[in-house]
Amino acid sequence: MNTTPNTNTAAPKKKLTSDAMSASLAREGQRVTQAPLGHALVELAQRDERVVGLSADLAKYTDLHILRDAMPDRFYQVGMAEQALLGMAAGLAMEGFVPFASTYSVFATRRAYDFLCLDIAEANLNVNMVCALPGLTTGYGPSHQATEDVAILRGMPNLTIVDPCDAVDIEQAVPQLAAHDGPTYTRILRGKVPRVLDEYDYTFELGKAKMLRDGADVLLISTGLMTERALEAAKELATDKVDVAVLHVPTLKPLDEDTILRELARDRLVLTCENHTIIGGLFDAVAHAAVRDGIFRQITPIGLPDEFLDAGALPTLNDRYGVSTAKIAERVKSLLSPQRTERVD
Repeated sequence: MNTTPNTNTAAPKKKLTSDAMSASLAREGQRVTQAPLGHALVELAQRDERVVGLSADLAKYTDLHILRDAMPDRFYQVGMAEQALLGMAAGLAMEGFVPFASTYSVFATRRAYDFLCLDIAEANLNVNMVCALPGLTTGYGPSHQATEDVAILRGMPNLTIVDPCDAVDIEQAVPQLAAHDGPTYTRILRGKVPRVLDEYDYTFELGKAKMLRDGADVLLISTGLMTERALEAAKELATDKVDVAVLHVPTLKPLDEDTILRELARDRLVLTCENHTIIGGLFDAVAHAAVRDGIFRQITPIGLPDEFLDAGALPTLNDRYGVSTAKIAERVKSLLSPQRTERVD
């Protein structure tokens, strides 16, 4: 019998289990902050007695359990009733409180739109919706994936929409959301949230876009968690001598058109990157601003398709729908290839 060990056998590929469907966004060894929203709210509530939290039976899954456990008298559990959640938040705001109301993005936008619109936005109340599972951050299918939430809400008057990249964005955004005069909707990242932007001398400013790295060949205009992937793709492309700029747009409405239009005026390949359907989100907002300003050029969207997404493991789905770091870099290379050929000819 041959007892010689087989040294050519590859290590078995790790099987993706159901845990990967709602896996942490953080990579192994990456710097993270646990529940940045909850801790930022506790810190804010300690300074401002008007701040209160509400949840529609999802405090543990939107990180508001941190506020609930630290300051139970400042927290309201509404139960599985999203319309009541927003109605109560509106009432608290009318009495001078600054409510932060949490649920999943799909429930806030699909089930409770009328209450957000007429109870809160029309009255321009200081109610802050902080909603988890935006876009493709869970593999549990269309019932949980808020791939069109920004498209639903962008047309609502008075509403400010924020899509943070990481824990730094969330921590710095919370006090500014509370100080803002009017309603806000924030696409919150939960659990172990990566820390990315503190490496880029970054400060969150409500309503402002920030250039994180400059580049002469390509401009990636990104928002939300896609900014981290855009930055990673930029580093990967640099090894191929492609100079990539990344403009982070954490506030989707009102859009910082001045900064975006200034960057669009430069002669570079331009792509938008968003964790949202390419209809009605960042791409549409940027393209709309460009056309209104008389800038007529190709802007290529990287985002989720106009379809209900599959259920499955997040790494697989990110690749399938073209929003992983590798797929961003691949898309940029495919668009640059004809340009480089033309220059050589």
